Amino acid sequence: MNHHHILTQTEAYVKETLAGEGSGHDWWHIYRVRQNALAIAAHEPVDIFVVQLAALLHDIADHKFHGGDETVGPRVARAWLETLNVEADVIDHVGRIIADISFKGAEVETPMHSLEGQVVQDADRLDAIGAIGIARAFAYGGHKNRLLYDPDVPPEAHTSFDAYKKSQAPTINHFYEKLLLLKARMNTATARRLAEERHAFMESYLNQFFAEWKGEK
Repeated sequence: MNHHHILTQTEAYVKETLAGEGSGHDWWHIYRVRQNALAIAAHEPVDIFVVQLAALLHDIADHKFHGGDETVGPRVARAWLETLNVEADVIDHVGRIIADISFKGAEVETPMHSLEGQVVQDADRLDAIGAIGIARAFAYGGHKNRLLYDPDVPPEAHTSFDAYKKSQAPTINHFYEKLLLLKARMNTATARRLAEERHAFMESYLNQFFAEWKGEK
């Protein structure tokens, strides 16, 4: 396989597929996840080709935009990679990473079967926290016509992926239902280090948000 050719073709395919996406799951999200993954992978004994393919394709058909269908992403990725004659074991590995990558609820375990998967999962989760994570959370909330915050709607620790997918809670709840939980769920030492500052930034943001909400600042 010509890895460079496959990666270049896949990058172009993802750019075209996600063009105009406005919910925070656009090409630039993919770009950042790939960059995060490369930074983490530099410290791990991984197959960098698999890492890059999974990073590029992990949101090619996100369940959030396909009626909650968890199988569509791996299927679309597999169909694309087959057109490039990628080896079957690589396709299987990438598909498994895409199937397992998503956060599925505060009380739901999301283990990764390979170190490559752990690297890509960490890279994706890093882009969900910090300054960019905050921006993406509100972009998605606006896309779904959700309230910023409602003090009468408390956060929920979802015990199943179905419950998590069905949530229509205000965006601020998402910090407590997912974003603030991600630092402790990083797989690699590099991601845990990078998550520290981003996590602290979110805590500072929330302190400011609630102070302004109450008219204290």
